[in-house]
Amino acid sequence: MFEQQQLSGYWQTVLEQEMTKDYFKQLTRFLEKEYASKTIYPPKEEVFNALALTNYEDVRVVILGQDPYHGPDQAEGLSFSVKSGMPLPPSLRNIYKELADDLKVTTPTDGSLQSWAKQGVLLLNAVLTVQAHQAHSHKKQGWETFTDCLIDELNQREKPIVFILWGKPAQTKSQRIDQSRHFIIEAPHPSPLSSYRGFFGSKPFSKSNEILISMGDNEIDWSNTRKF
Repeated sequence: MFEQQQLSGYWQTVLEQEMTKDYFKQLTRFLEKEYASKTIYPPKEEVFNALALTNYEDVRVVILGQDPYHGPDQAEGLSFSVKSGMPLPPSLRNIYKELADDLKVTTPTDGSLQSWAKQGVLLLNAVLTVQAHQAHSHKKQGWETFTDCLIDELNQREKPIVFILWGKPAQTKSQRIDQSRHFIIEAPHPSPLSSYRGFFGSKPFSKSNEILISMGDNEIDWSNTRKF
């Protein structure tokens, strides 16, 4: 089923390697049945959007999410992102609130984070698909193994990466990251249930830019108004 979305460069090589493994074959069979019999998000051709929009060599920041939004026409294959024109989900509203406070910019209104992805921000969910209206419905079907593999590949990079880990599920991935080479920024999840426990005021956007600048790199334009 993944023939519908071709990746470029290194990510395509990683995908081809993983597709030969038993866990991925089992995952593929599961997804074929799910897409054939149920409403699954995102559409097949957008499952790997995070990898399609941010090449391996271009990754500068990683923001880890859990699984896609499960409402109609929300998910577009990028963690925390919704398609342009869709109402902002609560977590994204809180992310934008922190962004505006952190960087003193106008609060964005467009929920698509493709402008971040195209600047080298890998917006990766731990699980890449979900059944409509059923959060975590594709948990423990094999996606976690695949996305762990992606993090391991990034961890091997010589050029440092900033990993932004919001919430405990994302923070469990920190054990896969060599902190002598890469950088980790942690905070509670931006959901309404936990955002007031330390997400607000955590300043992940300015902190990540400070790290990038210290390495001689350009900062990310987080304002989400940049057009590509």
